Amino acid sequence: MATRLRFMFVLSACLLLSGCPTMRDYNAELNETLDYFKAGQLDGAVAVLDRNNPFPPGDLLYNLEKGELLRLSGNSTGSYANWDYADRLIEGWENSPRFEPFKKFTEFNSYSANDKVRLYDGYDFEKVALTTQMALMLLSCSETELARVMIKKTHEREASIAGKRDKQYLALENQAKDQGSALKYQDLQGYPVATLDAPEVIALKNSYQSAFSHYLAGFVYETLNEKDLAAPGYRQAIELRPNTPLLEQSLRNLAKSPLKAGESDVLLIVQTGLAPARSSVRVPISVDVEGETYITNMSFPIIVPDTSMPPVDFVMVDGKKHKLTLLNSFGDMSRRTLRDDMPGIIQRTLHRARSNVEYLAYLKKHRPEKLEETILQQTQREDADTRVWRTLPDKTLVARLRLKKGVHQLTVPNAPDAPPVRFKVEQTHQAFSLRAVGNRRFAADVALQLAPLLAPQAAASPAHP
Repeated sequence: MATRLRFMFVLSACLLLSGCPTMRDYNAELNETLDYFKAGQLDGAVAVLDRNNPFPPGDLLYNLEKGELLRLSGNSTGSYANWDYADRLIEGWENSPRFEPFKKFTEFNSYSANDKVRLYDGYDFEKVALTTQMALMLLSCSETELARVMIKKTHEREASIAGKRDKQYLALENQAKDQGSALKYQDLQGYPVATLDAPEVIALKNSYQSAFSHYLAGFVYETLNEKDLAAPGYRQAIELRPNTPLLEQSLRNLAKSPLKAGESDVLLIVQTGLAPARSSVRVPISVDVEGETYITNMSFPIIVPDTSMPPVDFVMVDGKKHKLTLLNSFGDMSRRTLRDDMPGIIQRTLHRARSNVEYLAYLKKHRPEKLEETILQQTQREDADTRVWRTLPDKTLVARLRLKKGVHQLTVPNAPDAPPVRFKVEQTHQAFSLRAVGNRRFAADVALQLAPLLAPQAAASPAHP
């Protein structure tokens, strides 16, 4: 009985935290937060995020967004707390059979309301991004062993996702055949098909595996002198992003390190821009009821890329130019996710369209005085789900350098007027991470700020204009 009561309390909390999901506009809610972020005012961004999520401990997206903002402000302790809570939420939903009935209940409701009422348990690429970003943060704090734990969790999560998605897509395909639904997103009038059919989207092996994640795994294992584990990480990265010289060279260097006396193998990580937003577009759908054809406008999600960030393809270290190699784009992964999810979205939307039209046809014949009011209600309720982790970076680029131990200077080309960031190389293998948004850059890495390693939470990391 006690277990059941705890479960019902959690479900009630989920419903409470979601507010009125059918009317919630996540993009509008987050825009003010992102405005502060782009202006370099991280405290203001966190304050607005807290104001829009007044019920602690908050839902999954709140903890994902806040974890990234706190990481960039240098508050590693706070960031880890939010991300750890988000990670435990995801694990709870994945491993607890008690959540499955609730998730199915929200999915059932989406057939009559909209997809906003579905339980938001994170997209697959967000689940993998979470543990990858946690590993990156821990590595920045010289917590290499803890970073290794997150790397291992990333691999386990990828394997779990692969098994579940194969079954899910097969079930959707069979269900669509049984119901005689042949409509594809390419058939939707006015839908921006090219965004989902772009070559870089189709080239992805799937929506959740990242070459950067596996490359970072290889680097972490190599740092810990576990070369037998580092090699598979580099090989997987090569498989996900073939014909990339940096990846192939890293694998070759495992056999014989090119380092000379007093040198360090340095991994520079530059994450740029913001993950794309999801927006809603209305598409006309034709429905036949009792020999009469009705046209109803239904909502479908589209991907809206962030355009505030100019391309970055190199950094300057001690006045010398070094090329950056693109290893991941959450923008591309987000589009691939939507591409893979569209059959299910179409199926639910078509069911909702038919139900709406059948009810309108009934009112037209039997209760015409209610027709106009019902059409207005349906129009207001019809909206696509726009929830997605927005503070994630769009692109992740890296450079692998051999540098003398000591202090060096780093300049990012999208902030040419900012003073160079100093970083201190002390170890044989060391990683440094930087984040650039618009014309701002955020040095979240402890070593980049030359702060005491024993107190990473005190290492403030202001944005530089």
